[in-house]
Amino acid sequence: MKKEILIGFGVGLIATVFGLVFAIQIFGKSDDWGEVMQRAITSDSLTKLMSIGALLNLGAFFLFLKKNQDKRAQGVLIATILVFIATMVIKLFY
Repeated sequence: MKKEILIGFGVGLIATVFGLVFAIQIFGKSDDWGEVMQRAITSDSLTKLMSIGALLNLGAFFLFLKKNQDKRAQGVLIATILVFIATMVIKLFY
């Protein structure tokens, strides 16, 4: 049972990373990811990119629910909450 939650958690984190990369490709004004990330950090838009990146978790969550894999969906939800907490910490303290 815990294995299923960990699989969902991993899927949630991977989906967030892919979503972040996708958001950087769309909204970044350069081909250099380091430059885009540095500009996002200095202009306080990193949290916005992280939030857009987490949108892919929505698809994974509902896909797992549709397949009756509730524990995996729970893992995706935990990953999404972790991304939310990280986003809020960055937003409040940096």
